[in-house]
Amino acid sequence: MKIYIITGEKSGDKHASKIVHELKKLDNNIKFKAWGGNHLESEGVILDKHINEISYMGFWEVFINIFKVIDNFNQCKKDILRFSPDLILLVDYPGFNLKIAEFAFKNNFKVNYYISPKVWAWKFGRVKKIKKYVSRMFVIFPFEKDIYKEQGVEVEYFGNPIYEDIEDSSNNFDLIDDKPIISLFPGSRRQEINLILPLMLKIIKFYPNYNFIISATDSFSSDYYNKLTEGYDVAHVFNCSYDLLSVSQASLVTSGTATVETALMNIPQVVCYKTSCLSYIIAKSLVNIPYISLVNILLNKKVIDELIQSKLTTKNIKESLDKVLDRDQLKSLFSDYDNLRTLLNSKNVSRKIAANILETICS
Repeated sequence: MKIYIITGEKSGDKHASKIVHELKKLDNNIKFKAWGGNHLESEGVILDKHINEISYMGFWEVFINIFKVIDNFNQCKKDILRFSPDLILLVDYPGFNLKIAEFAFKNNFKVNYYISPKVWAWKFGRVKKIKKYVSRMFVIFPFEKDIYKEQGVEVEYFGNPIYEDIEDSSNNFDLIDDKPIISLFPGSRRQEINLILPLMLKIIKFYPNYNFIISATDSFSSDYYNKLTEGYDVAHVFNCSYDLLSVSQASLVTSGTATVETALMNIPQVVCYKTSCLSYIIAKSLVNIPYISLVNILLNKKVIDELIQSKLTTKNIKESLDKVLDRDQLKSLFSDYDNLRTLLNSKNVSRKIAANILETICS
């Protein structure tokens, strides 16, 4: 039995590796190949392409790299045909993966899709493609199951895998000294970090009684972060985001899955996001939801401050951070976090998905 996996981002790579781990428990004769990253590789999966070579974010960024994107797509098709898998597991990364789903369908490969495109936010028409090309969807938010069921898509919701990640963390972080910590999560892509981290760093001078620590991605070197943070009293750590969060008094978080992770660990946060002007203008014209952070979206109200694009200023970051550092004002926030935990709480998500994947292959 052979399974080909395609993911284009670190979070997807991590979640996919957990599926592989559970699949190997169910059948240790499965052969895997993938477009993925270090997490999949650590599970013994042979990589045809590493995610560090393929991750582009935003309309403008994709446009200026369009020839590389086309080359990657053509190479991926060749890799799939060469491997001839019994099933292709697509993980997130919709701009690329939905095209692969169409190719796979036309070449008679079974396709499962894990972590849905945000069709509830924009490009709802993607549901039609998913219905046509994907055998089974595995979604990670409860409301997504209802959306797909209404459209006649075969869909499963077993819970959110973030809980598995939090449970696997060691919660073993060496404090620098007795000062409380404010953690910085500037994202995992170069263009995110280059735009957002410098703005986060500007508020350090207002908080001399706190230590600031950056959650760094191992896609980049210490030298990269040292150059960006030159002149600032700030440290950076690799591959211990949950451990860092566990000792944080508050956190500045780039929009995305990290906002949910921060909330589930009960850490007050401010969402910070900025992209290129062209990408923002296009996205603003297409997105039909009032919030950008998943916490606010899931709870359908403004629970945490969102500082987006022109609102991401030193003044606004300081004002929002001051609010979440005032523990007397956080009762309502923690109550909302409790509601989020109730909404997403689940166990053995990856194990259940792995069992369903094998069921799809054998059906």
